[in-house]
Amino acid sequence: MQSQWSIYKEFRFEAAHILPKYDGKCRRLHGHSWVGRVYIKGNQLQSSGPQEGMLMDFGLIKSYIEPIRQNYLDHFYLNESTQLENPTSEELARWIYEKLELAGLPGLEAVEILETCTSGCIYKILK
Repeated sequence: MQSQWSIYKEFRFEAAHILPKYDGKCRRLHGHSWVGRVYIKGNQLQSSGPQEGMLMDFGLIKSYIEPIRQNYLDHFYLNESTQLENPTSEELARWIYEKLELAGLPGLEAVEILETCTSGCIYKILK
């Protein structure tokens, strides 16, 4: 029997966007208090040292997220900073996932984005 763990690190940012292709009020400039989660999966915990019993130190996950959050997300106009024409929650989750993958975050499983307290999405690549 094989075990697997999934852990996540949550991050928050304030940002504005427009959805120019949408046919409702979100077509106009507006902002959200976004919440994101980065999920890491693995089947083996650290067996020794200061991280014994951990899949990954949450601080390490944060070190991958923070440059993206600070340089592209927090207090930015997402249409410009991400260069996404139509930065929906779905497109933003994929964009963040791709940035983390490019940075080499080990065990990356998924990125979840909540644009409101009741609406969001999870992006992952099925392998």
